[in-house]
Amino acid sequence: MTISLYQTDSYLKQFSAMITAVDANAHAVVLDQTAFYPGGGGQPCDFGALHCNSTMLPVVKVKKSGADILHFLSPENSLPAVGSAVQGELDWERRYQLMRTHTAMHILCGVVWRDYGASVTGGDMDPLQGRMDFEFEHFSGELAGTIEAAINAEVTAARDLRVKILPRDEAFAIPDLIRTKINLLPPGIPEVRTVEIIGLDLQADGGTHVQNTREVGYIRVVDYKSKGRINKRIYVSIE
Repeated sequence: MTISLYQTDSYLKQFSAMITAVDANAHAVVLDQTAFYPGGGGQPCDFGALHCNSTMLPVVKVKKSGADILHFLSPENSLPAVGSAVQGELDWERRYQLMRTHTAMHILCGVVWRDYGASVTGGDMDPLQGRMDFEFEHFSGELAGTIEAAINAEVTAARDLRVKILPRDEAFAIPDLIRTKINLLPPGIPEVRTVEIIGLDLQADGGTHVQNTREVGYIRVVDYKSKGRINKRIYVSIE
């Protein structure tokens, strides 16, 4: 089982680890612990490198596989052996952009839920841009402008974020913990990780975030589309 260091410290840029398994067919390795986010919840996986015996091994993809996290290495390099010590290093510029973006999406979700009671029906993100779908029957340019002003007020409010890992029963006792229309949490998991924007939003979430909303930057609503009678898609970019 890979220990997920990113769950408790999103700002960890480098870490030490040991290779516990090798998948030759996938050209990937499993580590005993990692700061690489494997993707999920609309947030893409991290990139970076593993340093082993003075050799830099680019990490080109990261993916969760059961209790393990696979680190896919560039095919130009030979795979290190099980038991090898490595130093992991994230592509920090990209990771931090994704942290800012993910927090921006939670701000958007929190404001829309608070002000309009609209559930999330989908979402996706890339560094400094993303989209989120909501159960809106009607949407307009005027409403987009109102939402943009409201979400940037929350950025300016400099709200702290708080991450907790709670027992399942305690987590699911929190009202409106699941903001998506469909509960995407696997059944039977003993613990639930929650991310709270204090005073605005509290959700079950496994991704990486900044420590304070002021780190996000200006969030611009750049477009919106109708994806059905009661499904509207909002596109944002981060400046």
